[in-house]
Amino acid sequence: MDAEQARNFLRKLPLVTETTQWGDNLVYWVGDKAIGGKMFALVNLDADGRAVMSFSAGPERFHELLENEGVVPAPYMARIHWVAIERWNAVPTAELQQLLRNARDLTYDKLPKRVKDVLALPPKEFQTLLKARKKLLAEKAQQEAEAKAAARAKSE
Repeated sequence: MDAEQARNFLRKLPLVTETTQWGDNLVYWVGDKAIGGKMFALVNLDADGRAVMSFSAGPERFHELLENEGVVPAPYMARIHWVAIERWNAVPTAELQQLLRNARDLTYDKLPKRVKDVLALPPKEFQTLLKARKKLLAEKAQQEAEAKAAARAKSE
């Protein structure tokens, strides 16, 4: 597997959204972040020598996976049972796909009922709600930025 194959696979899983964050990282969410979705996998596109992918392994598989060469505790996320793979061939493709499906399912199971209810809406209703939520979040961010700018101007 490589980054493009991982991306194609992850985008086909149910209720998965992809974002780009923290530099060149593709972050995969169950549900959209704007409605309370949770991330379950991250693909590092930087050629920085760090892990190529991190994902939620769950408490049952975490220690078992760490026994594989090329699989390490994920930086900042190991405390919640995330692992990182240092190179694409550290885990066979079929096994990695199953681990990613499991990561998605574990994360979905932890979502609050209200988020699951939103995800269960018919597509048209879901998109309308998502668009409204993103607009609200953008307005809130704009108001916060304006308030910070006003506070800076006042202090000068």
